[in-house]
Amino acid sequence: MTDLAAFAREKGVKYFMISYTDLFGGQRAKLVPAQAITDMTRDGAGFAGFATWLDMTPAHPDMLAMPVPETVVQLPWRPDIAWVASTCVMEGAEVAQAPRNVLKRLVDEAASEGLRVKTGVEAEFFLLTPGGTEISDPADTAEKPCYDQQALMRRFDVISEICDYMLELGWGAYQADHEDANGQFEMNWSFDDAMVTADRHSFFKFMVKSVAEKHGFRATFMPKPIKGLTGNGCHAHISVWDLEGRTNVFANGDPELGLSERGRHFLGGIMKHATAMAAFTNPTVNSYKRINAPRTISGATWAPNSVTWTGNNRTHMVRVPGPGRFELRLPDGAANPYLLQAVIIAAGLSGLRTQADPGPRHDIDMYAEGHTVKNAPKLPLNLLDAIRALDADSELKALMGEEFSASYMKMKQQEWNSFVSHFSRWERDHTLDI
Repeated sequence: MTDLAAFAREKGVKYFMISYTDLFGGQRAKLVPAQAITDMTRDGAGFAGFATWLDMTPAHPDMLAMPVPETVVQLPWRPDIAWVASTCVMEGAEVAQAPRNVLKRLVDEAASEGLRVKTGVEAEFFLLTPGGTEISDPADTAEKPCYDQQALMRRFDVISEICDYMLELGWGAYQADHEDANGQFEMNWSFDDAMVTADRHSFFKFMVKSVAEKHGFRATFMPKPIKGLTGNGCHAHISVWDLEGRTNVFANGDPELGLSERGRHFLGGIMKHATAMAAFTNPTVNSYKRINAPRTISGATWAPNSVTWTGNNRTHMVRVPGPGRFELRLPDGAANPYLLQAVIIAAGLSGLRTQADPGPRHDIDMYAEGHTVKNAPKLPLNLLDAIRALDADSELKALMGEEFSASYMKMKQQEWNSFVSHFSRWERDHTLDI
């Protein structure tokens, strides 16, 4: 176990950010001087949970964020500060609704069945002007901007700085590119255990936003920040291994796709629970501007709208690009890093336990021929539909935790109610003269 006080002395760290992520994906932290970190490691940093997006009241006791020392990361752009994830507890018990706690419990549940879920994420983001209304590069106007090397080089200072930091941190960064929308980028690092990926994903979002601000820009992972452009996805690549991490239990068997019977059952769980999963993988009102979007300027949304799977074909919700893994293309940039991993494990465990069948494989272009598929469920049209789908899925709610699920749905229902009670410009434009 890492001794944080010793870490501070060795690395020249003056402050620690004790951090947790709330139900809406908001990253919360307290800044703690290195001289006080030993006490904080023992006693935790106190927070008023109600002051963040947690289902609590002002009358609740202090919520204590207990640092998890092995997660400590020295900020490459501010080496006198270190970030550390935490376990949220209240009156001696872990807070059931805290997202990292939800994931920790499901990781342990998978381990009790001899399994380690490993994942990688493809985190997409836009670099915008500080006001957030325009892309940061006025010359980035191509109709098909994906992989545009000139546009990539015009933002080289930002992208290379983030990539250098990931390399410095030992994440195994291996590529970065300009994505399918003007002003949009994607950066990739090596897959790992689900909890490691979630912690890194959480830190990555913090790092990207910080570096962008340093360069005078604003980074956003919002699912659909610019009308008419491709949205921000967060595709997850999934495989399951034995506890030693040596044997991929998804690999073997099927000579066509290289997906084992257990891999098919895990996939079956994803397909079975997909509409309810959307409440976590696509957790905002804006999310449904991405997965139900009309054709974008580039010619495709690159997002699914039906529950289908295939081989190496990007027009479906799940694709199997190679042996021993599959890619879930449903999640977007708003997905909570911890709840994303948690719901993947929950749905997968359901599939394994019930030996779920993923259903027929479709190899068509869903954007051109999707109307010919008659037996595939449609993904939710909006956040309310997703909340209702989750509420109807008692098995998934139980796997995610009944207390957590109730709190999450309550908070998301309040978010939806806030949205529909908002008086919009669209209403004025379309109704004023009726």
